Amino acid sequence: MTPPGASGAAVNHMVAVFADESCIGNGREGDNPGGAGALIELRHPSNGTLVRRDLWISEKATTNNRMALRSVIEAMDALGAKGARCRVTFTTDSRYIVDGMTQWVHSWARQGWKRKGGAIENLELWHDAINAAESHEVSWKWVRGHDGHAQNEYANHLATRAAADQTHSKGLLESGFEAWLAATRAKGAKHADPSPFPDAAAFRASSPLPSTDS
Repeated sequence: MTPPGASGAAVNHMVAVFADESCIGNGREGDNPGGAGALIELRHPSNGTLVRRDLWISEKATTNNRMALRSVIEAMDALGAKGARCRVTFTTDSRYIVDGMTQWVHSWARQGWKRKGGAIENLELWHDAINAAESHEVSWKWVRGHDGHAQNEYANHLATRAAADQTHSKGLLESGFEAWLAATRAKGAKHADPSPFPDAAAFRASSPLPSTDS
């Protein structure tokens, strides 16, 4: 699903993305299955109602860091379908993503996509993530994981389920967030109320991403 009514080059669609990743047995020997999930929120342009969509993917043998980057790639590619360009608040509990996208990639680019400590881990995926995000204006936000943040907890649910079941949403699907939130609270989960949709007037994009050309 493209943001309702989105097409062409204009950047005027506010979108909130809440993403998380999972890797069962991360760091252990052998093939460790993983998943990534994203909850995507936007306002319908005709009536202003909040629209939520889910996205998830999996890999049979992966790492947490790879799946964190895949969450960026898949979400940004889905938003950019049909040439849509958006103002995106991308929220994750991964410092790897937030620090990487706001600091590391700029340093690596200045050094010809190299670093003093050796080869850049997952360089191809970093390039893919930059290329997927470059058509959007993005504000990269960190939130503490497993701390009751409703949308982050739901993204974690999507990611861990995808890792365990090795499933793919194959695009953006109608979200199960509200039903999930009600069910988990009924079981005693202390999730906070959902974070409000971003204020367009207060939106400030992070620094533009560098070119991936070596």
